Amino acid sequence: MTKSHDDIWDEWSKLVNMTPAALKRWLDTEESRSVGDTRGEGESTGHQSGRHILKIQDTKKADLSDDDWAHMGKVVGYIKRHKAQGGPQSDMEHSDWRYSLMNWGHDPMK
Repeated sequence: MTKSHDDIWDEWSKLVNMTPAALKRWLDTEESRSVGDTRGEGESTGHQSGRHILKIQDTKKADLSDDDWAHMGKVVGYIKRHKAQGGPQSDMEHSDWRYSLMNWGHDPMK
């Protein structure tokens, strides 16, 4: 079953908890680039996602493209699945688990 744009927007608004400024700062760090699957492309899927999230955050809801809505749904699904795996018992702050979520716009320590 396909979610409506309103459902995606509601979940996105709750799960993407990094401001554009915080996400941009994060994506510029070595830690951000150190995690995720690169599929041989040099930049990880999560890092690419973070750049798309920044574009979406800079777009009015009424102006979002079908590609943006599809990406928002993908982001929501990723964050939910990754959070369900649970984070590390120690040093969550410096974990690949947290770093990966942050590439997708969600800081689990917020």
